[in-house]
Amino acid sequence: MTDNSDAPPVVLLVEDDGLLLMEAADTLADAGFEVVEAAHADKALKVLENRDDVGVLMTDVDMPQGSMDGFALARLVARRWPTIPVLVVSGMGTPGPNDMPDGARFIPKPYEPMTLVRTLRAFARRAA
Repeated sequence: MTDNSDAPPVVLLVEDDGLLLMEAADTLADAGFEVVEAAHADKALKVLENRDDVGVLMTDVDMPQGSMDGFALARLVARRWPTIPVLVVSGMGTPGPNDMPDGARFIPKPYEPMTLVRTLRAFARRAA
């Protein structure tokens, strides 16, 4: 991750539902974040391997396309990119004891847009 505190935080947004992806991306962009979209975990990993400016990962859990769900992606990112905070969202229930990596946060869907923005701002400050 590059160190430019004047630049908007870059959020890698991983969501397989096109409408939810668009809504979350618009909410975050309106709040001043730079948003990079990925429709599934495999695409998100390609983004992370090719960019060094991702400041926060936000991932949905249930992603039928690709090789892993959002929990597996969160754990992998926490291991490979430990400086990137992870936010997991889902409308399918709450995480079990071993689903989330240490330090990750969970927000159930549907979420209030301002809850999402506040959480990601706090993550961006923590990562800076």
